[in-house]
Amino acid sequence: MLSGTVAQFNEAFGIDLQRFEHSSGSYRGWSGPIYLPEELHGIVESVLGLDNRPQARPHFRLRRERSASASSASAISFTPLQVGSLYNFPSGNGGGQTIALIELGGGFVASDLATYFSALGISPQPTVIAVGVDGASNAPTGDPSGPDGEVMLDIEVAGSLAPAAKIAVYFGPNTDAGFLDAITTAIHDSANAPNVISISWGSAESSWSGQALQSFDQAFQEAVALGITVCVAAGDNGSSDGLSGDNVDFPASSPHVVACGGTKLEASGSSIALETVWNDGAGAGATGGGVSKSFAIPAWQEGLSIKKTSGSTKTLNMRGVPDVAGDADPQTGYAVRADSENLVFGGTSAVAPLWAALIARINALKGEAVGFVNPALYANASSFNDITQGNNGDFAAAKGWDACTGLGSPKGTTLTKALGA
Repeated sequence: MLSGTVAQFNEAFGIDLQRFEHSSGSYRGWSGPIYLPEELHGIVESVLGLDNRPQARPHFRLRRERSASASSASAISFTPLQVGSLYNFPSGNGGGQTIALIELGGGFVASDLATYFSALGISPQPTVIAVGVDGASNAPTGDPSGPDGEVMLDIEVAGSLAPAAKIAVYFGPNTDAGFLDAITTAIHDSANAPNVISISWGSAESSWSGQALQSFDQAFQEAVALGITVCVAAGDNGSSDGLSGDNVDFPASSPHVVACGGTKLEASGSSIALETVWNDGAGAGATGGGVSKSFAIPAWQEGLSIKKTSGSTKTLNMRGVPDVAGDADPQTGYAVRADSENLVFGGTSAVAPLWAALIARINALKGEAVGFVNPALYANASSFNDITQGNNGDFAAAKGWDACTGLGSPKGTTLTKALGA
């Protein structure tokens, strides 16, 4: 960690730091390359912290009222326990596990969590702790439509489905350096020792610097080496990820994480009646998904095909996103309490902690962490509800893996057995 004057940083790295203005405020940045002494070639991985722009956004969507013509089905909501039951989660409570949640703003209110878990009949209630990184802390804003909504959604989904697991919430600044430090702090936290990490923040892959992409992916490789499973939301802006053309969201596009896409989940009693790709149309949200422009195709995705909405198909040649899916449509969303309000949330933000809780249950049943599960997931495609209807813009659902919902949503008990628990 370095600190100094602007002049010292300019001299040290051969840059020209400036203050830039944009519609949402101002930030520190520079243009052009960063220079380092030749003798540090191959030693320094990246130089982060010079730029303090907000790097990521939360991937949740509050349910908004829509006209009757916008949807033929009435809006419904589920508790996380109901979603877990529909996905046939294995028995258990995640005892002995720690789920790490990465947050880049906002905070949680303990009394809201107590009210929420009590209403679900969860006793004893989950242990939730806050870990501050780089000066950030648990700082509720009082606005559930802001980052507080993300924090509460993550805690309540993970805590409901793995109530005996410790929930460690790592708060970092919303910059590339702060985001990375929150992740690496969680990975190497010997006191809390997370077995699973859930990340519901991200932004289009093209908005990241090359050095940041490399550094984050290196951190996820460290998680792999330590037997930690990382689940990441795939984004809420369809195949474009809010930009022009096709874009995937990062860090979901790292090949060392489980990228989590979104579905629309409809139930009949205790069973799934219909599950399709989450796509509420332009501006209303749709699951992210597509093909990375930065990461090579991993071995476990070789030979897969990608289907376009136009009907054409082609062989996947780079990392495909997502890997898995779960309920994300706000119209079939999750009942959440945030800032003393009872609301309904959707978005792929809900899917990452959903999968983190499932992995925590499987870890507890197995007696050891399953760790990097991607190869095993692709080798056990029958452990998923295959989603074959819908699209996220340019990409269409198809039999088997697709760039909307990946392999599909979990058949929890079947997947548990496939992973050796």
